[in-house]
Amino acid sequence: MSSSQRVRVSIDVDGSRYVDDVDPRTLLVQHLRERLGKVGTVVGCDTSNCGSCTVLMGEPGRAVKSCSVLAVQAAGASVTTIEGLAGPDGGLHAVQRAFHELHALQCGFCTPGMIMSAVDLLRENPDPSEDEIREGLSGNLCRCTGYQNIVRAVQTAAREMAAARETQPA
Repeated sequence: MSSSQRVRVSIDVDGSRYVDDVDPRTLLVQHLRERLGKVGTVVGCDTSNCGSCTVLMGEPGRAVKSCSVLAVQAAGASVTTIEGLAGPDGGLHAVQRAFHELHALQCGFCTPGMIMSAVDLLRENPDPSEDEIREGLSGNLCRCTGYQNIVRAVQTAAREMAAARETQPA
């Protein structure tokens, strides 16, 4: 197949199905931003080192760096971007809220990827230690902070999510 041929892909993004013809070389981050308007997914380094482009993909939603995934590889998958993380009522996700309330951002460039990685971390480990949080977010770089408020925000979100689970009916 020549690179000029387009491939039809169907991807569920933030709860909506999108069917598009894409160049086989199109990165998922490009497709999300340029075709679907999901500009909260940030292009940082283009080398998968910074983690700014992190989204959740598949079920149960694992963190992936969308600059290292082709759009055709996401065909048939479910993708959640930072724009789709909020609840159906539009309220912020516990991690988003904690980042906001605890000032876990400065310039905000890395924040979408940090939040998405933190959501995946808390899905896998609902009660992480400080070291586990730092390890879990090690694929995301922030050039502005010392990470302390980011760690505190993840700890706070973990506690809030645990409390919410306890109040849900069995």
